[in-house]
Amino acid sequence: MLRKIRITIAVIVMTLITLLLLDFSGTLHPYLGWLANIQLVPAILAVNVVVIVGLAVLTLVFGRIYCSVICPLGMLQDLVSWLHERFGGKKAKRRFNYSPAKWWLRYLMLGAMTAAMIVGIHAVIALLAPYSAYGRIATNLLQPLYIMGNNALAAIAEHYESYAFYHVDVWVKMGATFAVAVATLLVVGWLAWRHGRTYCNTICPVGTVLGVLARFSWFKVYIDLDKCRTCGACSHRCKASCIDSKNHAIDYTRCVTCGNCLPSCEFGALHYGHPRAAAQPAAAEQPAAASTEQPSRRAFLVGSAIVAADAALAQAGKKVDGGLAAIEQKVAHTHRATVTPPGSLSVKHMAKYCTSCQLCVAQCPNQVLRPSNDLATLMMPTMSFERGFCRPECTRCSQVCPTDAIRPITMEEKTDIHVGFPVWLEQNCLPGTRHVACGNCARHCPTGAIEMVPLDENDELSPMVPNINEARCIGCGACEYVCPSRPFSAIYVEGYEVHN
Repeated sequence: MLRKIRITIAVIVMTLITLLLLDFSGTLHPYLGWLANIQLVPAILAVNVVVIVGLAVLTLVFGRIYCSVICPLGMLQDLVSWLHERFGGKKAKRRFNYSPAKWWLRYLMLGAMTAAMIVGIHAVIALLAPYSAYGRIATNLLQPLYIMGNNALAAIAEHYESYAFYHVDVWVKMGATFAVAVATLLVVGWLAWRHGRTYCNTICPVGTVLGVLARFSWFKVYIDLDKCRTCGACSHRCKASCIDSKNHAIDYTRCVTCGNCLPSCEFGALHYGHPRAAAQPAAAEQPAAASTEQPSRRAFLVGSAIVAADAALAQAGKKVDGGLAAIEQKVAHTHRATVTPPGSLSVKHMAKYCTSCQLCVAQCPNQVLRPSNDLATLMMPTMSFERGFCRPECTRCSQVCPTDAIRPITMEEKTDIHVGFPVWLEQNCLPGTRHVACGNCARHCPTGAIEMVPLDENDELSPMVPNINEARCIGCGACEYVCPSRPFSAIYVEGYEVHN
């Protein structure tokens, strides 16, 4: 019964987290956003004491139940392992065996993550954070399928003159992030298919941190020596490879409290609860060789603010002009400084606290945010304006961020934040190159930072070109988005290292 309850909760939580990551409209975030905030790495970066205490108490009471019912990457591994048991034949159900813990690798990964958090090495944090890894898999591989289904419903609704659904473009936001998502799925999937929870117990730093606490959990799986026949059935069912049936020992730092071993024992020697003194052998805590390699316990402060999100509708970009001439797609300019969203304070702050979970990218209604392709900020959300611009009234990315890498801001605050400044390229501007009137950038600038002036101030008949007041520009990218020059805009936004 305990195992069934655990599986039921895990299925519900994983489904809801996946829907949160797939939802492009922002409708679900007010109800499901808390699921992102209770993930351990985002909580650590946001320094929320309530979450750290809650997860620590949960682990000290029930063991590493977090890895089985809260972490989506852990539940993905369980799904792959279940598929192997389902379709791999009889041998697949008894493919696991006890193996000693690889402490050197576990603490090497934990040390790398800790150092990356202190120094602010974004790429390491993004690659090792389990929630972020699942977020990239969901948004890059599953969301396009989800949007295709939405677009099919939108076409049906349009036929019946209904606007219950709206069309959304399906596109790969950044090739490097897509490749990382595919590689992560293949590596984690292969390890889960062959070895169960190997990824959790050798690579994942979250599993290592929780494993230190799980050694002292009140409830745990324990062996009744009076009933144990040393048959090894429990070891063959343990996907964490942590049950040493020969020595009647369980490595609680690796046990994820999945309950798979409990029904496997025909003699009723396995129990989940508070071990009785007579039923808990001294060797059950940890093999002697392994215990000497464990360093002291580490304490982590975690947290994040649970914030509400507003719902906004995305606009589908046109691919043709009046149904006649195809429009050439824009190409992004090369930026000297990355343009990060309002609320992120600076490029350095964003790189230090962002885990690249892609939640803000998935929910950006204006299609402005996309993962960075630069090595220093790889997979970190950046702003690009080929498909839209950052509307002054939209603050969704700051509301959905679970780490405070993008801090919550109001619409009023957003209009005072300058994330970049425009750069005008005379050689690309239509009035100067083709001698035709334009002025799109000036008409659509929401802050009135652009006015049209004669190219030659001494000739009133000369073409009117944009004159930019950088003090009024907030870097929203409206001018770059509406500029008709192709493939490169005649005006583009260059980022500030530190927002003004």
